[in-house]
Amino acid sequence: MNYKTIIPSQKIRFWILKLLSFLPDKIMLSLQYYIKMGKKCNFRKPNTWTEKLQLYKMYYRNQLLGTCVDKYEVRGYVEQKGLANNLVKLYGVYSNANDIDFDTLPNSFILKTTDGGGGNNVIIVNDRSALDTDYLRRKLNSWINIKDINAGREWAYTQIKKSQIIAEELLINDKCPEAGIEDFKILCFHGEPKYIIIDKDRYIDHKRNFYDINWNRVDVTTDHAQFDTPYPKPENLTKMLEIAKILSKDFPFVRVDLYNVNGNIFFGELTFYPWSGYVAFTPTEFDEHLGSLLDEKTFC
Repeated sequence: MNYKTIIPSQKIRFWILKLLSFLPDKIMLSLQYYIKMGKKCNFRKPNTWTEKLQLYKMYYRNQLLGTCVDKYEVRGYVEQKGLANNLVKLYGVYSNANDIDFDTLPNSFILKTTDGGGGNNVIIVNDRSALDTDYLRRKLNSWINIKDINAGREWAYTQIKKSQIIAEELLINDKCPEAGIEDFKILCFHGEPKYIIIDKDRYIDHKRNFYDINWNRVDVTTDHAQFDTPYPKPENLTKMLEIAKILSKDFPFVRVDLYNVNGNIFFGELTFYPWSGYVAFTPTEFDEHLGSLLDEKTFC
């Protein structure tokens, strides 16, 4: 069922969700899972990863999650793990966009809110001299502290203490700048990296491939087509997997997102509910396989 076709307006969809905010998590997640996945969610005997992620939302209450989903606070967590050198350069953090002195920023940079998710609330600046700073400030301020619903019942995001704006270095894909940098999203179960998702050409023709940790391509698709050209095994793959292991060891499941730019590894983010647990894998058996890697008894 394509709910976005039935109700194309995001504003109306959020209004409906707000009206239904009184519903317990289990009922709301059951409804959402059925609407988005086209089948019932088995809460009693979950078999698939997407089912277990719904339980993860409902029951896993590690206070670290609030820190780790905040795009500013997570930097402290990464530093505590001894990985400060893998952080993207920070230019500033602001409670209000009116506090940003654009004259002190470099010609290119990236702005984002600390509580945005799914690639939302991000502004890429390639040429500071061409900015309409008044418009930009209004836009950024419109994103701060506006979350009055928890659409996916993702508990971690309700624990963010304060919505802020950060300015960071803009990482560049030298081979194809317009495509954006390539993401290495590492699925980690109980502190062990298991699979690597590569997103490439995000801004021109988004494609996605899956690999295991030995760099064997896995024939799995989601909501983006695969890229056919073989992706060379990164020379620093072992280091990326070591970083993922360090950052994931405190959690039953987390996706560790890294960037690999000119041989340098940069931390991206930690994601506890990829796709909010609503993703259709082809083949469907892959969902069951991932489910076998996550022991729900560790958080239920």
